[in-house]
Amino acid sequence: MTQFKSSALQELQDRGFIYQCTDLDALDAAMVKQPITFYCGYDATADSLHVGNLLTIMAARVMQRHGHKPLMIVGGGTTKIGDPSGRSQERNLLDTAQIDQHLTGIKKSLQPFINFNQDTANGALLLNNDTWLQDLKYLDFLRTYGPHFTINRLLTFDSVRTRLERESPLSFLEFNYILIQAYDFLHLNRQYNCQLQIGGSDQWANMLNGYELIRKLEKSPSYALTLPLIENADGQKMGKTAAGAVWINGDKLSPLDYWQFWRNIADQDVVKLLKLYTDLSVTEISAYENLSGADINKAKILLADHATTLAHGSDVLADIHATVGSHFNKQETLEVTGTDAAGHPILKTAAPVVQIKAADLSAGHTLIQALTALGFAKSNGEARRLIQGGGCRVNDQKAREDRSLTGDDIVSPGVIKIAAGKKKLGYLQVLT
Repeated sequence: MTQFKSSALQELQDRGFIYQCTDLDALDAAMVKQPITFYCGYDATADSLHVGNLLTIMAARVMQRHGHKPLMIVGGGTTKIGDPSGRSQERNLLDTAQIDQHLTGIKKSLQPFINFNQDTANGALLLNNDTWLQDLKYLDFLRTYGPHFTINRLLTFDSVRTRLERESPLSFLEFNYILIQAYDFLHLNRQYNCQLQIGGSDQWANMLNGYELIRKLEKSPSYALTLPLIENADGQKMGKTAAGAVWINGDKLSPLDYWQFWRNIADQDVVKLLKLYTDLSVTEISAYENLSGADINKAKILLADHATTLAHGSDVLADIHATVGSHFNKQETLEVTGTDAAGHPILKTAAPVVQIKAADLSAGHTLIQALTALGFAKSNGEARRLIQGGGCRVNDQKAREDRSLTGDDIVSPGVIKIAAGKKKLGYLQVLT
């Protein structure tokens, strides 16, 4: 791995934020020489940002912590066009009132993470690109900037090529988005000496256009840096669940549900997400790299606590812990109070317990059967839908639909722990 002279780039690399860059060595040199101004943008497609947007926010937070100045752009203007990136069809166009409402919600999403205090040298600016895009004269824009873009090149970009290959309509309105985003970077470079754009990996082509436009017209340094696509253990895009987006704003998703999202991530994702979505140092996080079993749950709670504190403040944690604790204290306490006449453990728990024979496991007892036996589903179809929704776990591990239960799933004291959703917990007691 590259050793950077810039403390910000080094931390970004150590945490796993860096995916692509136009020139990392030159960017490193520029950031060592003096603090730079950078930007990342968010179109106003909803009245809150979500966990999928959080990666760029956390990267900006790292950059600001090392003295660099963020420009956080809300796309009041670009939302009127719609970004074709990652889309198989055109976005629904929003009216001005909807966009204004969404901008208010996005500002609320950003404020807990980014310092906007203008009394500090690197206090962030919150800018709406509609303030400079609305005054563009179309003919002047085409004459000035159109010659610097070729249709040949634009047709090679994934956002365009994929739509054409699928024979999905790509309107000329959407096609203009690529030029407009490039102009955003040029405007910010001219007005604020903004040298760097940060964005998701799906924005690489759009960002390159802005970078190249600055090189051609301004002859001043500029850079584009993309962040990796973050997927969870089952290959799903980070921040997406069966129920929809994981919203940042508390009026869209309660702090408890936000906490539960982080608490319920897969074991193998914990360390990666601690690096990306908390302020804990990489050294502190390294202590959790080799945990297993029940100990990994401590790391999950640490992740949930720190991620939730960033978004909602530490004051919400007491109520969250009390709510979660009261639920699990009632159900998760599992005691052995003796043995029955056959020598099997007698279990004491408020959760439902269903006894099955070890031979049933050998015969291929399924999770679907377990869910119906415990009363968590009324039919195999309902059980299958529960699993497909991502809400079922075997011994705290997210389960797939085709999951069979085996002797390897038995944990002390001779049980298999089955959970469905946030409130249903039960045990299969395996009798030998």
